[in-house]
Amino acid sequence: MKNNYKDYAWNEFEKSSYLNGEIKIPSKYKIKINDDLEKRIELELILEKLPQYYLSYWAITNAKRYIDDININNENLKNSIIEETLKALENRIEGKINAYNLRKAGFLANTLSKKSVSEVSKYAARVFAQAIATGHMRGHAIVSSDYAIKVINLKYTNNYNIVINERNIQIELAKSFLLKAEDYIDI
Repeated sequence: MKNNYKDYAWNEFEKSSYLNGEIKIPSKYKIKINDDLEKRIELELILEKLPQYYLSYWAITNAKRYIDDININNENLKNSIIEETLKALENRIEGKINAYNLRKAGFLANTLSKKSVSEVSKYAARVFAQAIATGHMRGHAIVSSDYAIKVINLKYTNNYNIVINERNIQIELAKSFLLKAEDYIDI
């Protein structure tokens, strides 16, 4: 059975794009990064198979690996924002809040980037904020993964092997969620 369009996306625009065959892979990069395009495409093809429920969990699970890189010089505030926005995403996944309220949480998560004390922290916070936003629109998942590559680019300048390793980690994590979702999709 093919991924049900209702499960594929919660956002009407993305549902329509899916039904009309307008999903393009690879999607355009939103940021400039040194990346392995083949690995990105491999990841995106897996993510495309995930219903939004599982995609949201994939995105936040991936993003949690970068939380330690976020530094706003106030650990209590950082943890409070993370806790509040994670709860909002969980509520969205469970259908307890609407997209509007999740978008407000996404804006709150983005304050971590604005308050960051370094470039690494700024982009690590964007990994997280984009993952939160995946509960609103699917397209934020790949952008979150790209921000993770930006963090790698900043931490390990010109180390292509670490970029490939990060994409492989993202791919393996996505495959694990694909296995969990196999009842809903044709694999």
